[in-house]
Amino acid sequence: MVKKEKQKSERKEALIRLVVFIVSGVILYLWSYLAYAIAILNWLWALFSGERSAPLGNFIEYFNTELYRFSNYITGVSNKRPFPFTDLKKLSKFE
Repeated sequence: MVKKEKQKSERKEALIRLVVFIVSGVILYLWSYLAYAIAILNWLWALFSGERSAPLGNFIEYFNTELYRFSNYITGVSNKRPFPFTDLKKLSKFE
């Protein structure tokens, strides 16, 4: 009896992961274009001003963190759902 309940729970979680994959995947796909454009802007900023822009770097860090959390959740490594199902977070202490 416990085995059947666990199977139902696993099926439900697999369906939830499918929804998360679609929703978060689309958001991250669109976000990636903006992140790459900002990375180029940050590189140009550093080239001409001699220092990196911390706000631009932080924006890219949020993208990198959410992409990492997304891949961990979808592959079953973690049960922590990515954005927009949880708040945005950063893994590193970049400042």
